[in-house]
Amino acid sequence: MRKAMPAPRARRAAPLWLMYGLLGTSFGAGRAAQPLVPSTVEEGRMMDRVVAVIEGQVLTQSELEMEARVALIQRGAVQAAALPLDEQTLQGALELSINQRLQVLSADRLQAFPAEPAEVEARLDAFRARLGGEAGLQRFLTRHDVGRDALLGVLARGLRAERILDSRVRLKAQVSEAEVRHHYDAHRDLYPGEFDQAARTAIREELVRARYGTLAAQALAEVRKSAQVRRVAPFAREARR
Repeated sequence: MRKAMPAPRARRAAPLWLMYGLLGTSFGAGRAAQPLVPSTVEEGRMMDRVVAVIEGQVLTQSELEMEARVALIQRGAVQAAALPLDEQTLQGALELSINQRLQVLSADRLQAFPAEPAEVEARLDAFRARLGGEAGLQRFLTRHDVGRDALLGVLARGLRAERILDSRVRLKAQVSEAEVRHHYDAHRDLYPGEFDQAARTAIREELVRARYGTLAAQALAEVRKSAQVRRVAPFAREARR
């Protein structure tokens, strides 16, 4: 009998809202981000330009840039706290922002999937830790002229969007033991050891992750199908898919 060999180690899946919103977006690459262009003046104060209007909700460039930085920092790109963002990153962040807002707006109509304060605080704690503690968090908020409540709002929306998507996809993404065995038999070169529990677990995670991605993309496309989204900024129109 052949000695069982360890199955390939499955990579931990990225957070869902990043996986389906920012995958393919590189930090610090692509064309330089366009500077903010004032669109209106209110009591002598310059206002951001509008990037998009999502179901009647205006999204400004400063909001988009802040949300992009939050998402990238949560993903581990802590340098996003200070460095400028390029257009490719902003385009990816816009798709993420549209997906999140549409999902949350739909849930709001049904008063579903609320974000518990303790859960949002836990996300804030993790974000603070990414930045090196309270001092780092304060520097981030001050540098980008963002209030703590606004940051909590972004974190809460991301949390809710994850749960909404997960509720639509998770059960459908499950795979059977027969599917696991079929994949093992078809890819013996990747799994040279016995068909043991370690191999089953690794294969199941791989298949679920792939199916989850496909189903999530379909679910988000369905949400967008009847949504009213108007892209205003030039880079936003280029991001349209």
